[in-house]
Amino acid sequence: MKIGVISDTHGYAGRFQLALEKFFTGADIILHAGDVLNHGAKNPNFRGEDYNPLALAKLINESEIPVIICRGNCDSEVDQLVIETPIQAPYAYVFAGGKKIVMTHGHNIDADKLAAQLKADIFITGHTHKNILERRGGIIFLNPGTPVPYLSNRTTAAVISDTKIEIFDLDSGETVMDLNLE
Repeated sequence: MKIGVISDTHGYAGRFQLALEKFFTGADIILHAGDVLNHGAKNPNFRGEDYNPLALAKLINESEIPVIICRGNCDSEVDQLVIETPIQAPYAYVFAGGKKIVMTHGHNIDADKLAAQLKADIFITGHTHKNILERRGGIIFLNPGTPVPYLSNRTTAAVISDTKIEIFDLDSGETVMDLNLE
């Protein structure tokens, strides 16, 4: 099993492409924890050369790896006009490698309570643009951060394998955090 995990791309196609090429090659599935395009594919509110929501939608639509998306607070109905994959609301449930994975964007929730209530083995959020990888009460909590350099001082994405979860620095390739699943 290999699962790519990303969040808060906010329309930055080049950063999603970099994660695909460097870390998600050969993945069985990609989980996106929301804030995909940022309030519509034609929103001009962000900066940088690789801000291109339409190109990001195209990458997702043409991905050979299935992409599961949960809706973030910056995702809107107009995003669904250009993304063929449903932007699920507001949770996604995935069963992989014998693990119950629950994904939500993470705004306006009590993560510990919800993860326990849903009996998650792995609970994925985004929203804060900050990395989290820790075990609490027998549940693994993962926030892959953001691949966008304008939103964080470190650009990251994560990979879940059969034996561990790793968060990688998108630019340097170094492992920022890791946790064994055993």
